[in-house]
Amino acid sequence: MSEPTRRERARAATDREIRQQARTLLVHEGPDAVTLRAIARRLGITAPALYRYYASREDLVYHVRIDICADLADDLSTDLAAIPETDTVAQVVTICRGFRTWALAHPREFTMVFAYPNSRPPELQTDPFGRIFMTVAGRVLLTKQITPPPDETVPDVMRPDLELFRAELLATIADSGVDVPDEILTLGTAYMILQFWIRLYGQVALEVFGHFPLLVTNTDGFFEIMLGELIAAAGLRIQ
Repeated sequence: MSEPTRRERARAATDREIRQQARTLLVHEGPDAVTLRAIARRLGITAPALYRYYASREDLVYHVRIDICADLADDLSTDLAAIPETDTVAQVVTICRGFRTWALAHPREFTMVFAYPNSRPPELQTDPFGRIFMTVAGRVLLTKQITPPPDETVPDVMRPDLELFRAELLATIADSGVDVPDEILTLGTAYMILQFWIRLYGQVALEVFGHFPLLVTNTDGFFEIMLGELIAAAGLRIQ
C-alpha cells in the first residue's frame, strides 16, 4: 500500500479539524450550533470550502456522530477488558452501566447521537457502539441462558418491524465475528432485546435531560434495580 501524498495528508488533517471544531461547538453550545458557517468561521475559511469535504450539514453531523460512537465504544471496550469473555452476564451489566455513565458525563454528545433528529442515523453495522453491544448480545445468545417469550406471544402488530429488527441483529452480530444460528435468535428473542434497550435508554434519557421524577432522588439505586429486573426478566443470573 502506497504512502499518502502530502495533499492527502493535508486533506485528512483538515477533515479532522473540521470534525473537532464541530465537536467543540456541540459540547459548548449544543447541536443546533453545529453549522458549516460557524465551523468555517472558526477555521478562517469560507463556508463553501467545506463542501469539498462534506456534501451538507447532515453529512457532517453523521460523521461527527460516528466519531462520538467510536469514543463511547472505546470507553466500553476499556471497561470490558477487565471482564472475562466467558462471563457474558457481567459484560451485559458492564455495558449498561458504562453507557449510563458516559451519557451523564457527555449529555450533548448523547443528545446528538441518541436524541437529535437526523435523516441519516448511524446503522448498527457501522456504529462502533452498536457493534460492541451486539457482540456481547451474540455471546449471551450462544450461552442459551436467556428465556425469551415464545414467538406466538409476540403481538401481531409488532411482527413486521420485529422481522426487520431480527434480520439486522443477525447481520450485525455476524459482522462482529460471532456466529449465531438463526434458530437461536427467535422473534421472541428480538422482541425481548428491543424491550431491554428501550427500557435502558428510557431511564438514561430521562436522567440526561433532567426529566426524572423529582421525588426520585436516588437515581443510581433506581437504575441498579431496573437493570437487575431486566437481567432477571431475560432469565440471566449475575454471578
